[in-house]
Order: sequence, then C-alpha cells, then structure tokens
Amino acid sequence: MAEVNTGGGGGGKKKGGKVRAKKASTKIDMTPMVDLAFLLLTFFMLANTLSKPQTMEINMPEKPKPEDKIPEVNEKKVLSLALGENNKIYYYVGITDPEVLVTDYSDKGIRKVLREKKAEIPKLIVLIKPMEESKYQNVVDIFDEMTISAVPTYALVDISKQEIKMIEESKNPSENTNQ
Repeated sequence: MAEVNTGGGGGGKKKGGKVRAKKASTKIDMTPMVDLAFLLLTFFMLANTLSKPQTMEINMPEKPKPEDKIPEVNEKKVLSLALGENNKIYYYVGITDPEVLVTDYSDKGIRKVLREKKAEIPKLIVLIKPMEESKYQNVVDIFDEMTISAVPTYALVDISKQEIKMIEESKNPSENTNQ
C-alpha cells in the first residue's frame, strides 16, 4: 500500500541554522493496482462472448481423371448466372441461342427467378459464373440465395469469352443490329 517515511532528511537542527520543516518522502506500492487491473481484464475477457467467424462450407469435387467419362447434361436443365458489375446478375437457360435477362440480388429478383426455374425445370443445375467486374460479396450473396431457394445442384465455374461477348451484346442490342 502507500507508505510515508518520516525519518531522515532536512531537519535543520544544527546550531545557527534555519529551522526547516521535515520533508516526508512518499513511496506508492503499485502491486495492488496491477492485481486489480489483471483481475478486471480477466473478468471482461471471460464475461464477454467472443464473436464466432461466419463461414460457409463449400465442398469441392475431386479433380476428374483423364479416363473418367464426363456426364452429359441436357442444356435445357442448366441455368447460367453471370455475376456482373453494379450488383447485376445476367441469367439464361441453355446454350444454343439463349435469351439473356438481367436481375438483381433482391428477393423479388434472383430469388424469384430461382424459385420459378426450380418449379419449371426438374433437376435444375445452376452454374454461377462471376465476371471480372463482380465483387466477392456478390459470390457470397448468390451462395446464400442458393441455400435460401434450396437449389440442390450448383457449381462455381469460370465464364468463357463467348459468354462475356453474348452478355455485352445483350446490354447494347441496337449496336448488334448494324453488324
């Protein structure tokens, strides 16, 4: 605790000298304050709940061997979602002469599209294709939408140059008619 020393130092009891008041030296023991600080720190660390990281489980398939046969899929069962800039999603069904439509991440946007296509197409397969302009948050949002809409089969794949060209043409239809 605190301690006051009264002995020694500047009394002035010599002959002919001035009489001066004794100066008391103080010494403060900091041990109890350090103990209290560590007790408080320990208490607040244990009493506070640490935030749990939010993770999304993604199961990746094994890389196919060259001798493995690639399963054939009917193109009319494949819904392709191209994640574009400004939180836009370009979607189309099939490969041959698809109609590219645009939606967003709202519940009246992609969620409605997924539910309609899931009801319309049995055994629907969704291909998620992020473009260079899309953000990481867009990929997380679309995975959340897959879970909410209960789409059983979906995959994250690279977008081809042909698909990028097809999306660009759908953005500017007036330029395509002049070619």
